[in-house]
Amino acid sequence: MDFALILFAFLCAAGLIWALDHWLWAPMRARLARELDQQGKAEEAQRTRKEPVYVEYARAFFPVILVVFLIRSFLAEPFRIPSGSMMPSLYNGDFILVSKFSYGVRLPILNKKAVELGAPKRGEVVVFRFPGDPSVNYIKRVVGVPGDHIVYNGKRLTINDVPMEQTDQRPYLSPQPEALGNATRMTETLDAIRHDILTTDRPDYGPASFTVPAGHYFVMGDNRDHSNDSRFWGYVPDENLVGRAFLIWFSLDTVSPDKWFWQRIVWSRIGDNIH
Repeated sequence: MDFALILFAFLCAAGLIWALDHWLWAPMRARLARELDQQGKAEEAQRTRKEPVYVEYARAFFPVILVVFLIRSFLAEPFRIPSGSMMPSLYNGDFILVSKFSYGVRLPILNKKAVELGAPKRGEVVVFRFPGDPSVNYIKRVVGVPGDHIVYNGKRLTINDVPMEQTDQRPYLSPQPEALGNATRMTETLDAIRHDILTTDRPDYGPASFTVPAGHYFVMGDNRDHSNDSRFWGYVPDENLVGRAFLIWFSLDTVSPDKWFWQRIVWSRIGDNIH
């Protein structure tokens, strides 16, 4: 089940209990306590006035849940990178923050855009709900925006008949097992955004040509030969966008699970901006 839906359910339950107590149960307890006081039953009246434990918890947790719900719905939401498809930019075990308002304010739960604030640009790293299964979140890099003609052939990307610049080729020794084969690392430029990608000696599936339809985006993983992306399942609709990935706030080594937790923390990656 969607975590946002679970959080919303707890928020509604806590708010409902707090409201019922404020408007209904608390006045009833006060009236009953006054009657007991008039009958000389002071101790019983004091117990009657006492707020039930579940009401106390609802009143205490409601504002906390509300703040968390609003922050993750409209400002920033944390995600964990589950695979190596975005290597070398992002590793399996990275924990990232995603800006929820970069591409418009969306209503939580319904995922409907309420306010238009912007659109993804080529080169930005985005989180989106996978078109084939919207309950699953994917993270990829935007390669094509509406109207773009994309060609991927011979490990090279061409957009609107312009080959994207690839420089500084060098061998890549992967710290994680997702980059198989003889991996090469190079720097690619999409518009003004420079980022590193990986390719291997695996053959392409063949020349791939795409024209991005209106209201959709073409996305690819930086680990080009080990990424399940738009080349294979199509385009990302605008309504599936979750937000723009902008920061690594924590990172955990997934290659050595036998180490102690604090030994697996990759301190050098914490706080890195995502380009």
